[in-house]
Amino acid sequence: MKLLIADDHPIFRKGLIELIKDSFKDLTIIECSDGAEAFAKIRSETPEIALLDINMPMKNGLEIAQEIQKNDLNTKVIILTMYKEKEMLLKAMEFGAYGFVLKDFAVNELTNCIQKVLLGQKYIGPTLKESFNDYNVLEQRKQLLLDKFKDLSTTELKTLKLVSQNKTSKEIGELLFLTEKTVENYRSKICQKLNLPPRNNSLIKWLTENKELLTTLNEF
Repeated sequence: MKLLIADDHPIFRKGLIELIKDSFKDLTIIECSDGAEAFAKIRSETPEIALLDINMPMKNGLEIAQEIQKNDLNTKVIILTMYKEKEMLLKAMEFGAYGFVLKDFAVNELTNCIQKVLLGQKYIGPTLKESFNDYNVLEQRKQLLLDKFKDLSTTELKTLKLVSQNKTSKEIGELLFLTEKTVENYRSKICQKLNLPPRNNSLIKWLTENKELLTTLNEF
């Protein structure tokens, strides 16, 4: 296995190397002290796994994870962090990171994390799981919406997107080359398919309550 470790603290980096060497055979370790060097090595050496500190000079762990995803590279990312930075951790997950370990618990968790990630499984350290509760709930709600949206026709989806942009039925009609009455019919059908009450403001209210999930519409 080829594994890259990127951290700007040499003592911590050396400690990780000793820990990992004791747990894995046939191991090649690539050691980096900043993010720019790390990403260059990931591109040239294609390690199976990259252990990345979130806070590094030149490029941070999030930027590297995003570049790996953007360039469709095969290296799997494990994020190392000192803090339970909720937004940063959720962003790392969006960028395809496989593992998340607090530095304070690396000695106890890292070997297990690497083993799971090598098998293609996600790993979140027990002390970090609370940070992902909101993300998991959001993903479940998003999946429910995706299932509901699949029942909508192309024109109904276009109508829904425009309603979410605060367009009136008249404005939507002009954009979709439909009569205002036809748009009202589409809005009514959308309400039926989303199991919303047949009130004029029910769709607007539903969109307001689910505004954090409206990016789901872009998947259609």
